[in-house]
Parts: sequence; structure tokens; C-alpha cells
Amino acid sequence: MSNRDFGTIIQIGDILVSEDVIDNWFCCDYETCRGACCIVGDSGAPLEERELEGLERDYPAFCGEMTQKGRDAVKAKGFFEIDREGDIVTPLVDGSCECAFCHFGPSGECLCAIEKTGRVKPVSCSLYPIRVTKLTGGGQALNVHHWDICKPAFEKGEREGVRVYQFLKGPLTAAFGTEFYDALCAAADHMLK
Repeated sequence: MSNRDFGTIIQIGDILVSEDVIDNWFCCDYETCRGACCIVGDSGAPLEERELEGLERDYPAFCGEMTQKGRDAVKAKGFFEIDREGDIVTPLVDGSCECAFCHFGPSGECLCAIEKTGRVKPVSCSLYPIRVTKLTGGGQALNVHHWDICKPAFEKGEREGVRVYQFLKGPLTAAFGTEFYDALCAAADHMLK
């Protein structure tokens, strides 16, 4: 058995945070990717069970911003589907990897139809590139997902001096609270000295 270095894990309450959240650079480069994370992949965006009711309730308000293929997917599959790993995810347009909740602008750029109407998009979308894993016992683990389509965002973050946790201040605070984010910043200050 090899002795593999897994890096530093920070624990804040019942949340384990990978050091990648603190030491990786990231700043979304939408001008380059044009929303590719919504149309590329092998399953939809992860959803929390508590988000499903809101998707269904708010659907009449945002469905007009979706493509017809997206509306057809929701009609056929509902507001979510279960991916091959057993996770609840946004439905995909048949025959593609495109999230059903996509909106395409005049130049082909992809936006979230939910967010475009002033509603809150799924937590997993807001927190990207952080992925949240539920742990046995009720805890959670936060890790950085590295995806080729986001390479320009990691490069832009380095150029602009923006770390993952800094870029995601708003979504992290919304998801886990101000105390969590303040503790994460304190840990970052200590680690990055």
C-alpha cells in the first residue's frame, strides 16, 4: 500500500473543506466558455431534494425562457431525473448533454433560464467549481471539480489573483452562512501565509 498525500482538510463544524478550495485559483471566464458547463457533461446538475418543490412551483415563471426542447424534456421527464450514480439531477434534453433549463442568447451563449428570471438557480450551479458530497453521519465535504472546459477560468483566476473561495463568497455564504465563510477566510489566511 502506498503512502499517498491527500493534502490538508479543514473542518468547520460538520463541513470538511479540501485545501483546493483555498489554494486553487478560479474566476469564471464566461466570455471564453459561454456557459459550456450547462451543455457539456454526462448528467444534469446535482439537485437537493429541497430544491424540487421550488423548481415545480416557479416553472411557469421561467419556462418561457427555456428552449422548446428543454420544455419537452421537462414534460417527458419531470423537473429532475436520477443519473447513473443514483443522484438527483436536472433533466437533460434528449440526445444531448444540455440541461433542460438552458436559455440561449442571440449569440448562442448559454444562460440559466431560472436565474434569468430573477430566481435562484440550483445550489450546485451557484457553487461550481465546488462540488458538495454528503457524508455518512450528516456532514458534508467540499472539493474542487477540475473540468477541461473550465481551464480558462482557473487561468483567469491566477491572472487576477482570485481563489476559488473568494470567487464563490456569495454562494458559499448563502449555502453555509456568514460564520462558515468567515472561518474559511481565517483558515485561508493561516494556510496561505
